[in-house]
Amino acid sequence: MPELPEVETVRRGLEPAMTGAMIASARVNRPDLRWPFPPGMADRLTGRQVLGLRRRSKYILADLSSGETLLIHLGMSGRILISGDPLGQFVHDHPAAEKHDHVVLDMANGARITFNDPRRFGAMDLMATGTAEAHPLLAKLGPEPLGNQFDEPYLVAALAGKDTPVKSALLDQRIVAGLGNIYVCEALFRAGISPLRRAGRVSARRVAALVPIIRAVLNDAILAGGSSLRDFRQADGELGYFQHSFDVYDREGAPCRRPGCTGIVRRVVQSGRSSFYCATCQR
Repeated sequence: MPELPEVETVRRGLEPAMTGAMIASARVNRPDLRWPFPPGMADRLTGRQVLGLRRRSKYILADLSSGETLLIHLGMSGRILISGDPLGQFVHDHPAAEKHDHVVLDMANGARITFNDPRRFGAMDLMATGTAEAHPLLAKLGPEPLGNQFDEPYLVAALAGKDTPVKSALLDQRIVAGLGNIYVCEALFRAGISPLRRAGRVSARRVAALVPIIRAVLNDAILAGGSSLRDFRQADGELGYFQHSFDVYDREGAPCRRPGCTGIVRRVVQSGRSSFYCATCQR
């Protein structure tokens, strides 16, 4: 499933085609994805200007001139593609419609935004902009890892005394929003912390050091356009490239990349998810 860097990459790709533009027409080609679409979604989108695009955790939020916000979640196989952009930033003409093109937005500037989702685990919803943070999918989220509220004192306090593995704690969206399996594995490797270590037994000094490391991993991934493992594409249809920079994720049995370390990357399953780490240098 796309994680924060992939969602942020898509949001940035959509900005030049959507921000400030009006949705000339909206087509909704089925009644639902993971959940039913809101009533009258096509009519509520048509004729509305997109005032801005923002991201909360793994969700894209499009604020509209109607006072509503469109929430978009890519799910496991969802892709948002742009065609016909008059600004010249995307080279694709409008493609022929595909079977899984579930929502299509034709912008007044000539761009077309297509949400394609073969497995239909994605989601869209409309909500009042003023109360967006109270939406059930957003209400219990922790601070953004790239935001000012996610700092060293916060994370030290959040993990203090926790008996769960540190990796599980970092994946808890109530503690920090948007972190997923790939980037937690990579951050823990850079920090030299085993994903198996209990969160409450990691020293405050090492927990504090995780904050800039997490930010660096996420920013590196965003600059690389995210990670393309299966279905992920950027908004212009291109692949992300951060998977070529993985230190541990999906490298089971490979030599550790830390200089001077002779360890081998291992894989264990934690809460149904694969954790990759070097038992030699991650303690």
